[in-house]
Amino acid sequence: MLEESIVVCWSGGKDSTMMLYELFRSRQYRVAALLTTMTKGFDRISMHGVRRELLEAQAHSLGLRLHKVYISQQASNQEYESKMEAMLRMFMANGIQSIAFGDIFLEDLKKYREDNLRKIGMKGIFPIWKRDTTELVRTFIDLGFKAYLSCIDTKVLDSSFAGRLIDQSFLNDLPKNIDPCGENGEFHTFVFDGPLFRNKIECEPGEIRMTERFCFRDLVPKKAPIIAIPKGEAI
Repeated sequence: MLEESIVVCWSGGKDSTMMLYELFRSRQYRVAALLTTMTKGFDRISMHGVRRELLEAQAHSLGLRLHKVYISQQASNQEYESKMEAMLRMFMANGIQSIAFGDIFLEDLKKYREDNLRKIGMKGIFPIWKRDTTELVRTFIDLGFKAYLSCIDTKVLDSSFAGRLIDQSFLNDLPKNIDPCGENGEFHTFVFDGPLFRNKIECEPGEIRMTERFCFRDLVPKKAPIIAIPKGEAI
């Protein structure tokens, strides 16, 4: 059976990583590229707050091409949708018909994505949809993936969790009312090692930056990453 070439909506976090893991495990798809939303001015992954150079090192370690969509700070839905559509139409012109997401159980978000894709003739793939989030995060840990918490919603979770590793100790300390995958936006992560990666992304927790609601823990590269463009198709 021929593999379908797809694009992956990539945040650099654990849910994206488990989604990518399942895509590779299924052997039904060829991942042509990663697609990440970045925030202008900060030059960081939107919501996650992770530096661009770490994202690029991550893509290089995965051996996958990376495309970035830049949106303004406090971007409206209209701006986000317009810029995403332009990028997706570029992929369509190169024969891509599907994009994969790491959503787990938020029905409204899934419908929002599918409705927007349907408008331009694309479809969404949701490899970890309806997975039990406790099972999913434990599988993530058991497989040997490593991730730091890069952003905390302090309205629901204490800022002391910023910069912590996703491990059993983290799960033990997590309040019972918090989804263990942070699917409701309680926290965001950056994956720096694991079975999909050719090499570990060397980084460590640095300074904390607080906004009115969110606590961001800067993840600092331990050394300047060497980035090379993966060989393959030019999309």
